[in-house]
Amino acid sequence: MSAVSFGRDAVVHLGARRISGPLIFVDAPRDVGFGEAVEIEHGTARLHGRVLEIGREVAVVEVFEGTAGLTLGDTRVRFLARPLEVDVDVEMLGRSFDGRGEPIDGGAAPLASDRRNVNGVPINPVARDFPRDFIQTGVSAIDGMNTLVRGQKLPIFSASGLPHDALAAQVVRQARLPAEEAGFAVVFAAIGVRHDVADSFRRSFEASGALDRAALFLNLADDPTVERLMTPRTALTLAEHLAFDCGLHVLVVMTDLTNYCEALREVASAKGEVPSRKGYPGYLYSDLASLYERAGRLRDRPGSITQLPILTMPNDDITHPIPDLSGFITEGQLVLDRGLHHSGVYPPLDVAPSLSRLMQDGIGEGRTREDHGDLANQLYASYARLQFVRRLVAVIGEEDLSELDRAILEFGKRFERDFLCQGPFEDRPIEETLERGWEVLRALPEEALSRVHRAHLERYFREGQR
Repeated sequence: MSAVSFGRDAVVHLGARRISGPLIFVDAPRDVGFGEAVEIEHGTARLHGRVLEIGREVAVVEVFEGTAGLTLGDTRVRFLARPLEVDVDVEMLGRSFDGRGEPIDGGAAPLASDRRNVNGVPINPVARDFPRDFIQTGVSAIDGMNTLVRGQKLPIFSASGLPHDALAAQVVRQARLPAEEAGFAVVFAAIGVRHDVADSFRRSFEASGALDRAALFLNLADDPTVERLMTPRTALTLAEHLAFDCGLHVLVVMTDLTNYCEALREVASAKGEVPSRKGYPGYLYSDLASLYERAGRLRDRPGSITQLPILTMPNDDITHPIPDLSGFITEGQLVLDRGLHHSGVYPPLDVAPSLSRLMQDGIGEGRTREDHGDLANQLYASYARLQFVRRLVAVIGEEDLSELDRAILEFGKRFERDFLCQGPFEDRPIEETLERGWEVLRALPEEALSRVHRAHLERYFREGQR
């Protein structure tokens, strides 16, 4: 193998030491940096990649289009002496792209105003502003009890067969800032999805008009594995431009991050790394953090990035490394439940293990309504009591329950039927969500509402009974 230098701009290596999966191993790297952009030439084909690892004797390059057809002796690897970059522009809203930012909607490539490093720019923690202000999704289980706040990262923990794709599409269609119609955009990243799922996303957004304010990055299940590692980074790079350069409030929805982690594990295995828990690389935590921590608000910039990543838990196991590590990095979680799904509840969001740690900073007077916090606390307390009563019924039967416990059972029926359950195209304003919450609480006697201030009882509970 030989290396040919082209001034300060590029170094070309002729031949490769080894090809393993989506990786090329190049001998004797010289003037090569980690994360550097790479072009690979084989005959008339030109592929793209980036430097994944640098050592004294070998450099590892991941190839986005895959290594099928490449041979050791005839492969030319050109290191471009710059980080991997993607085009960004506000005109990318309303368009669809692949995981590398190339248009797939039949239109021309946008005239980009800038090119950005896909890894983003580290944000000084001192420059961050605290996440505040309410984002309305139109989904009562989220808005009422696990409120999404601007600048927050709030993952959805799902499982195979649950309707997380439908929920993701619904949030993209309905999400908005209640007090500001302008200045809001959505960046949607689908990672390793089937063709029919990608088509359903696109049709849904087009039919509802949501595509006009959204940019779609679609990585399909039969696309190369390495492209899955780029898809969320490409999407977040555009989101950073829209938020911190254009002043927009951006909601980033990413599904399914489990496919991203599986691709990470496959690449780590091809590199010959020693596996950690469940075969994932030991740096899974820091890698996920490099995605999640790109959400937030800056003190001197008007925009914000809010993340709603979706991941499926293998074997419904919430202690699996992917949800487990995500829970450490993010500010809460929304958990979809198989039992609720089988009962016909959509979205099957189990409020008991779900939590939005920043909810109290985005609700209340001037943001949603002054009774929102008390209402959510009482709904949580009553639903927790419901779980105990249901276990009690399994032991002694419903006939021997107290009057309060019977009322709790009635509350549970109303809560799941009238509050949690809604149609996939039903958009509920926050006022309707709060009124539904008070309505289901009216199944309980007033003395059971220990989490609500007296003034809120008088205005919202008693007036509804008159």
